[in-house]
Amino acid sequence: MQNKGLIKFFAILFALVSIYQLSFTFVANSVKSEAKAFAGDNPDKELKYLDSIGKEKVLNLGFTDFTYNEVKNKQLNKGLDLEGGINVILQISVKDVLKGLANNSKNPVFNKSLADATANLEGNKTYLNKFFEAFEANSKGTTKLASPDIFANRSLQGEGGVDFQMSDAQVQKVIKKKVDESIESAYKVLRERIDKFGVTQPNIQKLGETGRILVELPGAKDVDRIKKLLGGKAQLEFWETFKIEEIGNFLVATNEALKKTEIKKTETKAVVKDSLNALLTDNAKDSVDTKKGNNPLFDKMLGQGGGPVLGYFAPKDTATVNNYFKRADIRILLGADQHNAKFVWSKPTTIKDAKGKDIEAVELYALKGNRDNVPAMSGGVVTDAKDTFDQLGKPAVSMQMNSQGAKVWEELTGRAFSQKGYIAIVLDNIVYSAPGVTSGPIAGGRSEITGSFDVAETKDLANVLNAGKLPASADIIQSTVVGPSLGQAAIDAGTISSVLGFLLVCLWMVFYYGKAGWYANLALLLNLLFLFGIMASFGFVLTLPGIAGIVLTLGTAVDANIIIFERAKEELREGKSLSEAVVASYGWHGAMRSIIDANVTHVLTGAILFIFGTGPIKGFALTLLIGIVTSLFTSIFIARIFIDRNIAGKGDLTFSTNITKNWFTNFHFDFIKIKKFTYIFSSIVVVVSLVSIFFVNGLDEGVDFVGGRTFQVKFEKPIDATVVSDELSASFGTPVEAKILGDDDQLKITTKYKIKEDGVAVDEEVNQILYKSLAKYFPNTSYEKFINSFDGKKIGVVQQSKVGASISEDIKTNSYWAVLGAMAVIFLYLMISFRKWQYSLGAIAAVAHDVIFVLGIYSLCYKFMPFHMEMDQHFIAAILTVIGYSMNDTVIVFDRIREFIIGNRKGSFEDIVNASINTTLSRTLNTSLMMIIVLLTMFIFGGESIRGFIFAMLIGIVVGTYSSLFIATPVLVDTISSDDKHTIEDKHNHA
Repeated sequence: MQNKGLIKFFAILFALVSIYQLSFTFVANSVKSEAKAFAGDNPDKELKYLDSIGKEKVLNLGFTDFTYNEVKNKQLNKGLDLEGGINVILQISVKDVLKGLANNSKNPVFNKSLADATANLEGNKTYLNKFFEAFEANSKGTTKLASPDIFANRSLQGEGGVDFQMSDAQVQKVIKKKVDESIESAYKVLRERIDKFGVTQPNIQKLGETGRILVELPGAKDVDRIKKLLGGKAQLEFWETFKIEEIGNFLVATNEALKKTEIKKTETKAVVKDSLNALLTDNAKDSVDTKKGNNPLFDKMLGQGGGPVLGYFAPKDTATVNNYFKRADIRILLGADQHNAKFVWSKPTTIKDAKGKDIEAVELYALKGNRDNVPAMSGGVVTDAKDTFDQLGKPAVSMQMNSQGAKVWEELTGRAFSQKGYIAIVLDNIVYSAPGVTSGPIAGGRSEITGSFDVAETKDLANVLNAGKLPASADIIQSTVVGPSLGQAAIDAGTISSVLGFLLVCLWMVFYYGKAGWYANLALLLNLLFLFGIMASFGFVLTLPGIAGIVLTLGTAVDANIIIFERAKEELREGKSLSEAVVASYGWHGAMRSIIDANVTHVLTGAILFIFGTGPIKGFALTLLIGIVTSLFTSIFIARIFIDRNIAGKGDLTFSTNITKNWFTNFHFDFIKIKKFTYIFSSIVVVVSLVSIFFVNGLDEGVDFVGGRTFQVKFEKPIDATVVSDELSASFGTPVEAKILGDDDQLKITTKYKIKEDGVAVDEEVNQILYKSLAKYFPNTSYEKFINSFDGKKIGVVQQSKVGASISEDIKTNSYWAVLGAMAVIFLYLMISFRKWQYSLGAIAAVAHDVIFVLGIYSLCYKFMPFHMEMDQHFIAAILTVIGYSMNDTVIVFDRIREFIIGNRKGSFEDIVNASINTTLSRTLNTSLMMIIVLLTMFIFGGESIRGFIFAMLIGIVVGTYSSLFIATPVLVDTISSDDKHTIEDKHNHA
């Protein structure tokens, strides 16, 4: 082998770099273990321990040393399924951006186009393109985008903006640029918020041009806090408020008006408070009927506040009250100076009910609005915000304003002082506090937000204010939350399956190939070192599907060695010496061409999976791609170094053992002769599969494809899934599916309740309904402990995910394109490589057969199998992997056919094909056996979450081996023209 010294140098260099990079992971894990031992079962104590040693030196390499914080930041990143944490995809509202660019235009064509774009938005179509299409259809040439009341407004005029003379096409380019700038701004704001949140190794990235932003926060536990941090627009405003005595008559008039329309529809719950009457005029007081059930508005009031607070209401009633105040027949009841009043709510607080019991409530405020609906002062004047404590020692947020803001603030507080009024501090349309001014105008531009905060809330509030406001709302359209206990279980399962898979592969290689198998195992060990080293060096994330990819790499890594060893055995049988056989087997006309062709198909399917996949699936694809590179390097070069060294020394190298030396030797089976039977069998299987898929059972589409929310809930004891499903369906008012997940004390609960609605409030509502419905099974568990993640969590929600309706359509579309794209790319590659379309057709026929077979098995079996067989992103990843491995087997046979055609093999074309299959049968079965071994290991020990994913690949590998022998080659034989066959036969038989 040429350049042996250079290869040794790079191998040693890669090994040292890999060990160096992985040393950070080993040390970080060691420190964490010490922290756990020190803290016992106390997560807070463990966290304090790790914080206390953050700046201490924990790794000394002689030439440099590292603190724990530095080591932690350099360790191998673990994904959410291993570390626990939260993954969300945020949709930046392009609709909000467009409304802002158009200065909230009232133009009917503009607003109808926005509504149409929202209603007709579908997968892979950006909102902006839909808006432009809708505008063109609605305007009918009568209204231009450059109209002064749309985009040719004062704020967009000037260089690089919009002027009246522009065509719609020109305006579209400007608006697209502005929208892109807004999304980039949102990305930067979210990045700054996350950086200040304190999560280790966060990941945030824009997803193409969709206006979507992916955020991954490994190790994060406080789900609600994170969702508020990410979803809040951070639009800070200061408003003057009406006092209750100023707005009281309107409330009474509203209540009276509602009696005429609402009293017969709705039965209400609470009695109006007598103290409210004291604030009303005598005439108004007389008009209030205090009989329970007769006051649509007041019966919903839990209590009266005073000052700027109009009353306390239950959070569930806010939507109803909002609808009351939006009605035209109600708005007309407002006084002359109140027509622009804006009714808003506070953040939830706790009050006492009539029995002295604590209940959750929100305060109602009436802000002094104006025709333009703008606040007295915006939050843009705030230059700095800090979490602090108020005069009573309670958590608060202090703010410093710029000179312009300080001037307006002084005027605003002066007016409030003279009128004994109040100023509401409003963030994202929620009142956080509404203080009065008791000591005159406040100079210097300093203000404070107080309320019922905890320290974490004030830190987050200061964080979002300093990071700046988002240019548009950010809705969470997909989310996954994994508890730390589930992550540890995944690590344990992945470790067991990886180690066991590695040992089984090593044992088989030694059993079948003797000493050559030992060298293959050494190369395999280095392969794993390089693979983990590369992942650690480049900051790649290790996920549970990624571990599955690593285990699969064990199978593919020995594939190249199997091809080489089988070729060497053939060369030895032809009478060549050991060294000649090795040289020939490593040559291009030996095993190299087959190895390259087979791995190119893997690279193509892996690349497509990486492009179209998201989250853990992208991690799986990345691991496969890296594994292909490291496997080729170690199998072709590293193993060769060991083999050459043996030949130069003892020369006792063997490629088989006494038991296996004659296996598949001189094996003759007429595969082509039985093609009619295999065609009939496969046709029956395909027809049954298609009938089941399209007319009988269908497929169990997961939330990735149809949208919905899933909760993995761990109970204290075994549970009846049917009973829970019925109870939850009644509570949600819509069908809810509950299935046993692994153990019979664990359920996977799926619901589509309000999946088309986004926002933290909707998520909170779903969580509350789930908890209240299941509370009887968790008598000693609070809502917070049931929903939120924390170390040592044993029961409750251990994982939850949400896939919005819009993104599920994209996932489904991308999945279809990924499968079709993989087949098309492989078809083209084989046609280029083999120069005949018949080879491509045979391979694609085999792949299509395999895909339909796997789909059919899933359709026929998903209703009774003891594990989940959902069609989701993991399933599509399995299908693409099956395509790659099916191609691998087929390409090896096709390469041998090409070799025999080029050579002097005598016989008919069918004889040549049969000989090609028989001479590669040992390699085909050995490689398939390796894959089946590692997949069975993952299936048994890899954990419940990937069992369906592994099962699809397991079936696919078995079927792929069958199809490469009984579908691909027979189709090739049947489609090759008679003239081509005669040409080949004449050449060989008259040579």
